[in-house]
Amino acid sequence: MEQIRVGIVGYGNLGRGVKLAIEKNPDMKLSGIISRRPEAVKWEVRGEIPTHFLDFSTEYTQEDFNVVILCGGSRKDIPRQGPYFAKYFNTVDSFDTHKRILWYRKKMEEAANPGAHTSIISAGWDPGIFSLERMLGSAFLPGSKTYTFWGQGVSQGHSDAARRVKGVVDARAYTQPIGKAIDEVRSGFTPELTKRQMHRRLVYVEVEKGADERRIEKEIKTMPDYFDEYETAVYFVGKESMAKDHKRLPHGGFVLTSGKTSETNRQILEYRCALESNPEFTASVLVACARAACRMNKEQMFGAYTLADFPLAFLSPHTGKAFTKKFW
Repeated sequence: MEQIRVGIVGYGNLGRGVKLAIEKNPDMKLSGIISRRPEAVKWEVRGEIPTHFLDFSTEYTQEDFNVVILCGGSRKDIPRQGPYFAKYFNTVDSFDTHKRILWYRKKMEEAANPGAHTSIISAGWDPGIFSLERMLGSAFLPGSKTYTFWGQGVSQGHSDAARRVKGVVDARAYTQPIGKAIDEVRSGFTPELTKRQMHRRLVYVEVEKGADERRIEKEIKTMPDYFDEYETAVYFVGKESMAKDHKRLPHGGFVLTSGKTSETNRQILEYRCALESNPEFTASVLVACARAACRMNKEQMFGAYTLADFPLAFLSPHTGKAFTKKFW
């Protein structure tokens, strides 16, 4: 069996999760890691995996990787890295700024198409799996309303965004769903709810010595696309507390679709995930998408795609009759 040669771009929590996921998939091989800190990564992986410096002047060849998985942050890393690497390889990412996905998809289309490459974008669990659930609920129950609740857990994207504020050493952003809103939807009502009515954000921040905490708190609370539309509380903690109390990265959530199939019958669909490690699960989704991207590329499906745009069977290591027998 010819293995898919996978590259990882960025080696933080998500990149480490991708390495673990690749090791669970016999049809894949980790062929290299591209990082801004290659020496530290080389030491961490004990020199067993080729490690390269991340810059934007390297001319890659298709012999390097079949597909690369982008593991940087959505605020600043992926918008630059995605189009750059899509010129050279098939790519997969978990870009998660919902408001900018159409903009990002256009950039990836323009980068991937000329080189006949395939890019699967925004492929985590939300956006990604939850996006599929919202689409299916709407298709199965015309005229329904769909609600997405996240948490309680650590949002990687929001934590990364908070860490980018000047003076911040580390940050954990927790998302909490508001119970009153959940109970109302589960009871069969279809209320109009704002983001503020559905969730709150709790951000724990470790700052540099002498940093302006009032400025940092204001910048976080007013950050567009991340915190400005929510009730957000910012708490400043020390290094020891951050390491002891906020080292785990759980998350989860659920999608609820509420609608009627007749005047007398209401149907409620619910999809839920409970994750002990947000980055490890997201990584597992990305690795399955790496397989799909390579299969799509062989079918000459070039350009940028979401999870809803290709046959989901491409995600599975099983094919043909074996696929049907196992899952149907």
